[in-house]
Amino acid sequence: MERSAEEKERKHRSASSEGQAGGIRSDKRPEYYDPLANERERRPSDSDSRYKRRPYHRRGYGNRGGSMEHANDPANSVQPHPSSSNESIKPKPESEALPPQQGQHAQQIQQGEDKNGQDNFRNGDMPIRDKTAPSLNITELQEKGMEDLAKMGSELGVEGIGALEKSVLIFEILKANAEKNGLMYGSGYLEVLTDGFGFLRSPSYCYLPSPEDIYLSPSQIRRFSLKTGDYVAGQIRPPREKERFFAMLKVESINHEATEKKKEIIPFESLVPYFPTKRFILEREPEEIATRVVDIITPIGKGQRGLIVAQPRTGKTVLLQKIANSILKNSPETYMIVLLIDERPEEVTDMKRYVNAEVVSSTFDEPPERHVQVAEMVIEKAKRMVEYKKDVVILLDSITRLARAYNTLQPHSGKILSGGVDANALHKPKRFFGAARNIETGGSLTIIATALIDTGSRMDEVIFEEFKGTGNMELHLDRHLVDRRIYPAINIEKSGTRKEELLLHPDELQRVWTLRKAMNGVPPVEAMELLIGKLKKIKTNIEFLMTLQV
Repeated sequence: MERSAEEKERKHRSASSEGQAGGIRSDKRPEYYDPLANERERRPSDSDSRYKRRPYHRRGYGNRGGSMEHANDPANSVQPHPSSSNESIKPKPESEALPPQQGQHAQQIQQGEDKNGQDNFRNGDMPIRDKTAPSLNITELQEKGMEDLAKMGSELGVEGIGALEKSVLIFEILKANAEKNGLMYGSGYLEVLTDGFGFLRSPSYCYLPSPEDIYLSPSQIRRFSLKTGDYVAGQIRPPREKERFFAMLKVESINHEATEKKKEIIPFESLVPYFPTKRFILEREPEEIATRVVDIITPIGKGQRGLIVAQPRTGKTVLLQKIANSILKNSPETYMIVLLIDERPEEVTDMKRYVNAEVVSSTFDEPPERHVQVAEMVIEKAKRMVEYKKDVVILLDSITRLARAYNTLQPHSGKILSGGVDANALHKPKRFFGAARNIETGGSLTIIATALIDTGSRMDEVIFEEFKGTGNMELHLDRHLVDRRIYPAINIEKSGTRKEELLLHPDELQRVWTLRKAMNGVPPVEAMELLIGKLKKIKTNIEFLMTLQV
């Protein structure tokens, strides 16, 4: 009996193993067989929140069975279901994240905006203003001295004032005033970056990025059709948590006009250019011989594109200063910008003290990127002003150094001209110089730039040859006159203005031609000495020209 029982058990085991190997499921299992035993040991309890069922969501489709509030939350993949109620929750407005600038993280500046392009507070409405808190304007603070700013900062409780720079101190003053819910206003010239957002730069820092720059979101830029160079003013708000810059809360004016007028403005590229027809009178006092000579030999009109071709140490900077002061005195409605590229710092200081105009500089110790950024901000600002039918004058010293900066930043195309100039490097400086024009419907942009020659550099010669035929006025300075201490050192025979008949009276034009005929063939030194001697004896140019026999 025992043998038969053992045989039956052996047959049962062999049949069970054969059935499993052949894929045949056997309903009869031994009592010790439990295939889910290990799984039961690993299975957590129902109270473990890590293994709760997460709501299904897909980007753009919201939550199934959950609220829309967490639909776009990147952290909801590790969070439990927020609520089981069927109440609909309105989504928060999408925030526009500011891409990194000056080293900050991409999420350091965020703002929510409404459809009108105005920045909104996320948590409730506008905070109630403390009536004791003053209304501050960033532009007014930038014009104040360090003593006034330190006094204001101490009143607001700013700590460590003595160790702060001016830009950082202004930022701390605005931030302390914002804690009292005081109103803040800001303005500046817009620089639109490649990612669509922009910052308002200050002329006080030559449009260099600074801590008190004001952020403008892409939606605000699109709504008001803003471009680089637009002057934007409005109410601003302080930076929120993890933000580094103030943000524009409400745009109140654009280019000193109402925001609605911006829609009626014709773009600069669509304006019709024409030859200069209105003249800048450079003659001031009888003692200013340099400007009187320029007024006769090379008259300058509104919209002129002029080159002052000069060798080193021929007095080009002094001549620019005198031209600038003459235009400012005789045409006060003109807005003037003196742009100094790759110049010495002491010349920048001298220009600011001698000329009562906006002086924008990038000295020789600045990188080429800085030269280019300053030049592009200035030309875009001038274009926006011309669109509003204003007369703008840019005095550039020098276009040769600006072209060198563009050549340094230009990616190598494999086409190198003599002197190491890339074939594509001069396109942007030509576009800068070519922006000078007189507009038929009103407004003008005048650019008077200096070009260097005889510097011993082949690159400078190539740059001058490229710009030689692009201007409609050329004024040549001669080293031989400087060696004889004759100022202004103007070569009369090489200097002249195209279409000068549109600027001069017919009788005046005939007398100027008579003067040129009389000096034709005379050496430059003798011709200039003769002209200066005549002008010193007569007080005005009109009296001098009337003495000439036509």
